Amino acid sequence: MVLAGPGSGKTLTIVKRIEYLIKKYNVRPEDVLVVTFTKAAAGEMRERFYYLMKSRNVPVTFGTFHSIFYGILKWSYHLSANNFLGEQEQFQLVGQACEAANLETDQNLITDILKEIGRRKSRYPGGDPAALQISSLKTEIFERIEKEYEKQKERIGKYDFDDMLVKCCELFRSHPAILEQWQNRFQYILIDEFQDINPVQYEVIKMLSSRRKNLFIVGDDDQSIYRFRGADPSIMLGFEKDYPEAVKIILDINFRAAADLVNNAERVIRHNQKRFQKEIRAHQDHGGSICISEFADAPAESRAIAGKIGKLLEQGAALEQMAVLFRSKSDAGCLVETFLEHAIPFYMKEQITSIYEHFISRDIISYIKLAAGSRLRADYLRISNRPNRYIKRDSLDEKEITFESLRWYYEDLEWMQDYIDQFEEDVKMLSKMAPYAAITYIRKRIGYDCFLREYAAARRIKEEPLFEVMEELEERAKNYSSLTEWLAGIVQYNQHLRSEKDKRRQKKEGVWLMSMHSAKGLEFETVFIIGANEGCIPHKKAVMDEEIEEERRIFYVALTRAKQQLYISFVKEKNGKELSSSRFIEQLSD
Repeated sequence: MVLAGPGSGKTLTIVKRIEYLIKKYNVRPEDVLVVTFTKAAAGEMRERFYYLMKSRNVPVTFGTFHSIFYGILKWSYHLSANNFLGEQEQFQLVGQACEAANLETDQNLITDILKEIGRRKSRYPGGDPAALQISSLKTEIFERIEKEYEKQKERIGKYDFDDMLVKCCELFRSHPAILEQWQNRFQYILIDEFQDINPVQYEVIKMLSSRRKNLFIVGDDDQSIYRFRGADPSIMLGFEKDYPEAVKIILDINFRAAADLVNNAERVIRHNQKRFQKEIRAHQDHGGSICISEFADAPAESRAIAGKIGKLLEQGAALEQMAVLFRSKSDAGCLVETFLEHAIPFYMKEQITSIYEHFISRDIISYIKLAAGSRLRADYLRISNRPNRYIKRDSLDEKEITFESLRWYYEDLEWMQDYIDQFEEDVKMLSKMAPYAAITYIRKRIGYDCFLREYAAARRIKEEPLFEVMEELEERAKNYSSLTEWLAGIVQYNQHLRSEKDKRRQKKEGVWLMSMHSAKGLEFETVFIIGANEGCIPHKKAVMDEEIEEERRIFYVALTRAKQQLYISFVKEKNGKELSSSRFIEQLSD
């Protein structure tokens, strides 16, 4: 077991180990298996190994857990790619399951549901049910959707990629002869990023390595941050109990970052109790700077970062050597809008779904469009009964709608005239307001908050995440002075997010924007950490000791991405609520 701290050269350690096995011990390359967690990491390691060996004709097997398990299942069951669901098919099946549960969805929710389904499959078969991690759904609703999704998969005779883990585990358990064949095939097993392993993956690895126990694992327990995907940090912490004869080696020198940055990160992570005791030292014995700042709110924070980046560029800094890190993807929205306003090029590591695509946002936008003069049927149709005004769909049958046409349709119902009059009066009032005031009016005066409570109750989902979306919309709206300006800003924001997919492929120049999770394994000269508040990092849902320790590891990963300069910021207020700085900031000086 090699404990490899940040910047300690773990990839080089693995490829040198393979070289050593082949050259020193005459191990056949075909007998060596190297496993990691992403296709990119497997490819990078393969290239590093070929470069070291000065040859591409050394048949060591490099792959992800999924690719290796797929190869085993393909050989055993004669499966092909056609037997597995594509991403679009998965989204479609979950979307249909949500529709059957009378649940209005967006891309974020479907993504969260799929992740949760995969996380549950990653647990040891027969283990205790995992606690639900989707904050917006109640357990019975999720389980209803999950059951329908699995039923539809079985109907069309397909698996998803998380099924590969379970199927491979079941194959080895039920067919010892097949297991023995693969034990003979892979006699030397090396695993990268071992701290991210989940119980099913570990069970398969234990079976594969059980005959010869030639197992070489590399990882950092302090960087175990994927519990939400099913990773179990206790596996690495308990490795010596499973293998008492295992040798433990610590790579404790950080060759990447300046001394002050390494030392401050160490002060934070030492507060975790469940970890291997070690002390990471910097190879550089001096240098590095940390700046901690407080701002009034997220827009002020974003403007300050944009200004600082501008100054760094004037001093000759490179865009691609700067990164802004955030705890949750939703925290990036204000920053994206500010960067667009200041024409700062940026590159987003992961796809961020626009908050404006959430059904609540689409409702509010339809109200704003009506106030700005729209008469499109789609806008009326969307919000005519949010809250309920008893307006029938048949009354909205024309391409363009007017309040006069509605009055004419309901000319024999006097009580409906009152609803339509009030609807028109509300739209007129909105037309005179700035976006922030308009949203407040929609929520309180029109009654949209009451509609959301009824919506949540009818679908047996939680209210809080719905109101968080609403509060985030209010926060964004503060940046705009008129409805038309806000609508134009929304169009520009959505267009930019849609173009990000192409930018990710082309890797265009720009400041990197990414979540703390996605930053793992990367390094930059200058790093900005935004939203370092209690409730954000650590996240408000983290209450148990083990959850707080995971949040501290996430913060530690963010801290250790910087090589020379680190800027940490927090805000005093967000969505109308007073906030305090993260406890982790205080621990920087402990």
